[in-house]
Amino acid sequence: MRTFRLTIACPDRVGIVAKVSNFLATYNGWIHQASHHSDEQSGWFFMRHEIRAESLPFDLEGFKQAFAPIANEFSMQWNVTDSAVKKRVVLMASRDSHCLADLLHRWARNELDCDIPCVIANHDDLRSMVEWHGIPFFHVPVNPKDKQPAFDEVSRLIDEHQADCVVLARYMQILPPDLCEKYAGQVINIHHSFLPSFIGAKPYHQAAVRGVKLIGATCHYVTQDLDAGPIIEQDVARVSHRDTIVDMVRQGKDVEKMVLARGLRYHLEDRVIIHDNKTVVFD
Repeated sequence: MRTFRLTIACPDRVGIVAKVSNFLATYNGWIHQASHHSDEQSGWFFMRHEIRAESLPFDLEGFKQAFAPIANEFSMQWNVTDSAVKKRVVLMASRDSHCLADLLHRWARNELDCDIPCVIANHDDLRSMVEWHGIPFFHVPVNPKDKQPAFDEVSRLIDEHQADCVVLARYMQILPPDLCEKYAGQVINIHHSFLPSFIGAKPYHQAAVRGVKLIGATCHYVTQDLDAGPIIEQDVARVSHRDTIVDMVRQGKDVEKMVLARGLRYHLEDRVIIHDNKTVVFD
C-alpha cells in the first residue's frame, strides 16, 4: 500500500493534532497509522502519520503546498515522503563482513525497502560478496598519513550515486568533520558497544577489563563528536566471567547486525525524528 509519511516536530501547544486531523479530513485523507509523543522536559511535540496516498486529491508536491500554512502557523519542523519512492542507501565497510552480509541478505529478501546503488570499502576483501549481489563495489583505500583524498573520493561517490542515506556497516574509519556536517542526519553507524560506555576502538577488550555482565551494540547517527550522535536503536547480550574476549566478540556480532538492521529499517520508514542530540523513534 502506497502511503505519504508525514513527520512533525514543533513546540507543544493545544490544537496540533486537531489541526492536522482536520486538514486530512478536509481532503478525505485516510490515516493508516498515527503516532504522537509529547516531551514534557523539552516542551516539544512529535507526530508521525501514514496517509493512504490514493485517498488524497494531490501528489506529494501538492500535499506540501497545501500543508505549508499549517506548518508555518505551528512553527513545525516537518517532512513528508512517498513510500513508493525508495531511499538510496550507500553502504560502507572495511574487512568485517557480518553487518554488511546481513544487510545485503535482508535487501535481497526485500526485508529492507531501499535501493543500494553501491558499496564503498577501504579494503578490497568484501568485493566478491558485494558483486555477487550485483552491486557495484568501490575500493577507496585510506592513507593514514593523508586521509583527505580518500574522503574526497568517498564524498564524490556518495553524491554521484545520489544517496539519501549512508550506512557505516563496520567501516573502521572516522569520518572527517566536513563529511559529518555535509550529510548530517543521513549517516548511520553501528558501534560495537552499548554507548555511551566504551567509545572508540576495541570496546569488547575494554568491557572485558571492566568485567561487565552485559555487552551490546548501538546504532546511531554520525556527528563530529566520536560515537556521540543521536541514538536510534540498542540491544544487549548477557555475558559472564567465563566468557573470553573471543566469546564476547562472537556474541556481540550477532547483536550488532540485528541492531543495525532495525535502526536502518526505522530510518527507511521515516520512524525517526531527531531533536537536539536525541531521537524519537516511532517503532
